Amino acid sequence: MTRRNRPGGHAVARWPAATLLAAVLAAGPAPASDANGRVDAARRPNFVVIFCDDLGYGDLGCYGSRWNQTPEIDRMASQGVRFTSFYAGAPVCTPSRAALLLGSYARRVDLDLDNEGQPVFFPREPKGIAPSEVTLAEALADAGYQTACVGKWHLGDQPPHLPTRHGFGYWFGVPYSNDMEWAKRGDPPLPLMENDRVIEQHDAHREFDQSTLTQRYTEAALDWLEANKSEPFFLYLAHTMPHNPVAAREAFYERTTNPEAGFGAAVAEIDWSTGRLLEWLRDNDLASDTLVIFTSDNGGQPRWGADNGPLRGHKAQAYEGGVRVPCVAWRPGTVPAGRETDAMASVLDLAPTLCNLAGATLPAGPTRDGHDIGDLLEDPGKSLPPRPFFVWYDGRLEAVRYGDWKLMLPGEFRRREQELPELYNLVTDLGEQHDLAAQQPQIVAELTALADEHRRQLGERLTYGPTVRRAARVDDPRPLLTDASANQPTTED
Repeated sequence: MTRRNRPGGHAVARWPAATLLAAVLAAGPAPASDANGRVDAARRPNFVVIFCDDLGYGDLGCYGSRWNQTPEIDRMASQGVRFTSFYAGAPVCTPSRAALLLGSYARRVDLDLDNEGQPVFFPREPKGIAPSEVTLAEALADAGYQTACVGKWHLGDQPPHLPTRHGFGYWFGVPYSNDMEWAKRGDPPLPLMENDRVIEQHDAHREFDQSTLTQRYTEAALDWLEANKSEPFFLYLAHTMPHNPVAAREAFYERTTNPEAGFGAAVAEIDWSTGRLLEWLRDNDLASDTLVIFTSDNGGQPRWGADNGPLRGHKAQAYEGGVRVPCVAWRPGTVPAGRETDAMASVLDLAPTLCNLAGATLPAGPTRDGHDIGDLLEDPGKSLPPRPFFVWYDGRLEAVRYGDWKLMLPGEFRRREQELPELYNLVTDLGEQHDLAAQQPQIVAELTALADEHRRQLGERLTYGPTVRRAARVDDPRPLLTDASANQPTTED
């Protein structure tokens, strides 16, 4: 692994645990909004965030894929910056999407568990983003941006919790994961929605033809861009694929040698979609005015065809394979071409970064965990001060990274039971194969202190800490159906 920027180095080992903890707490989160002179009043940048579902760290050609052909994204990386230490907000869907749109760990905003204590939301979920929260889309809309969500939402399927209630002027897509139509659980057939209305739904389960879904998302996104290109815009393109059940048009099966051909075809079609969007930006002379971010909501699941490259673990795990994801940033003329950075960043950083670039305002009061990384986009070699990154899953804190070091915490977790902590140096042991906890007790103590304080603030499972902001809930959640009269739940205050 090429190392251009190693935040923190081994300096963590020289600080007593109390000193390290005090330094982190004193630093706190980055200011919620500070333009820092980067906003061009004549033309504020547009933003396109492409968010894949279950795309693994090794599933793109520019990240060493063995099977998948992704020439458009590879070209995008050659013209922009490739992140090699970029993290999803969580190892599963719902909390990672909350982290992206709110700039906070999902645990902090009560979106890490559903109402039954499960780690993702299901159909008829009572919970959703609280109306007091300001999403990235709301902040940009308030600053004069046109906003659209195309694709998978998965932050609540009841009317008060849909994208159009949280800053998006337009939505076309599905409300949750494409496998969530279990008849025995009472799920409705998978609905396709436009704004607050179900526009397509079959009478029986599993009849939705998902092979054209990526194409339909792409066409909807391009139509919306064409209609809104005269104004600053924010497009959040949240692909359903390559989440299982994977699907793609037949032509894309010829563009992969993946043993799980459907997965490889789905990745190939996402590559095609990305190329279409970048081509549209060039054709409309908007490439230099538009920051495009391509990344994934969590690591991949190998049994479905994903490849996490050299990383240990997979989706729904706190090892690197569950949370470290590909990320490419592209804006010709501003983001330098052909560069990579190993600086630690995450989807939590997108909300403060995009708002600061746009001159938009996120409220200063609520604690946000993301930092503005705008300077890193312009100078990938820039050194960033070290900061911790916490991995939450199923309502429990499972791991913490600080600098070069990653501590897997002991405990009884959903996917593993661990009596003793495990410590890995991610610079020398990216695959997390050599546990150094016994050799480095001081570092274990330092990272444990960070984890303990973070857990004290946020609690675990159904015990909530003092800094958690509770989610909104509806009283009578109902399934999304083509009959609009069925979708009228009442809301709690």
